[in-house]
Amino acid sequence: MNWQQQHAAVTAANALTARWVQTCSGGSVVMAGAGAWPLLAHLASAAGGRGRAELQEAVGVDAATASQAARVVLSIMEESTAVRSALGLWSRPDLPLRPDWLSTLPAGMHGELTADPAADRLRLDAWAKEQTGGLIDSMPLQLSDRVLLVLAMALTVRTAWLRPFTDGVGLFEAGPWAGREIHVLRRSTRVLDRAGVADTPAGRLTLLRVMGTGGIDIHLVLGDDWMGPGQVLGAGVDVLDGRHPATPAGVLAAGCPGPGLTVRHVRDHVPEDVLNVRVPRFTIAATHDLSELPEVFGLATVTDPDRGHFPGISTQPLAVTQARQNVVAAFHSAGFEAAAITAFGAVGGGMAPPSRYRVRHVDLEFSRPFGFLAVDRRSRLVMAAGWVAEAEAWSG
Repeated sequence: MNWQQQHAAVTAANALTARWVQTCSGGSVVMAGAGAWPLLAHLASAAGGRGRAELQEAVGVDAATASQAARVVLSIMEESTAVRSALGLWSRPDLPLRPDWLSTLPAGMHGELTADPAADRLRLDAWAKEQTGGLIDSMPLQLSDRVLLVLAMALTVRTAWLRPFTDGVGLFEAGPWAGREIHVLRRSTRVLDRAGVADTPAGRLTLLRVMGTGGIDIHLVLGDDWMGPGQVLGAGVDVLDGRHPATPAGVLAAGCPGPGLTVRHVRDHVPEDVLNVRVPRFTIAATHDLSELPEVFGLATVTDPDRGHFPGISTQPLAVTQARQNVVAAFHSAGFEAAAITAFGAVGGGMAPPSRYRVRHVDLEFSRPFGFLAVDRRSRLVMAAGWVAEAEAWSG
């Protein structure tokens, strides 16, 4: 795998995530575009006619090389100790599958669907639970004797913070969560440039980079208060992809240069700048029906059951009748974890000494809804994205 192939595949996968997050309506949600993109790429390589063109546009690479691009993305995941991914394929024994398509998939992932949907359901649920380490315990599909093929992907991200947060109760003075006891995570660092502000066509963004083990970064993204969640997250992906530069907090002028961000010059007994962060702890789970967004995932034509769309998979006509994702994400004092199962079914925180130094203190509060992006540090592949619409109440 060369750098150009990796860059092209990551750019295409992130573009799918960017389009998907634009559909966020405002409630708390998490989505894993990187958990759907490889599956769509493998389907694109096997599709025909108009369905092939739509899937090709959705994945952003030539359908002829889409399976190769999917392998590039999967190899990025395999190289990270914080990421676990797996593909699964199950089909009815009477469904003939083309060997050349099977050869594009990882070895040993092909299982069998029986005439007993209830028993198949138990086996596929067990696979989902095993592959996500128990974070997700079920496959997001409904199985019946009409389902001839299931193609699924499990994606799990687990990272521990290089420097943990402190748990506690907190009150925000402004914003929709003002006056409520919130479960707040606090951390102070001398590295101001973990935070920055970007001017984007959608508005201003404040971004905080939280570094974790295994080469994973979580970027918290706060936009101007008039920006919608889709605008905030979409612009955040663009900043990570280098389309809009971010100005590091260490060179920002005093005042309020970005959403939630205050820069002050104060007297302190320690001759070092400091970045103080307060952010609500959160856990979010979501279920997505990808077929409800055919323009995002390229599923408009291939979900038409009146004819077949995947001559590259089987000589028997196949149509996608289910396309769903179960996903969960948690941000806590010790780290971050997220998991997604995506599946397609085809009918298939003493008294100080005197202050002597004039230093910069940067205070960053996520006191209203904000977004987050889980990113592979080296490749910049966005593993998961989400929106925190409601702060978690303190429970003691």
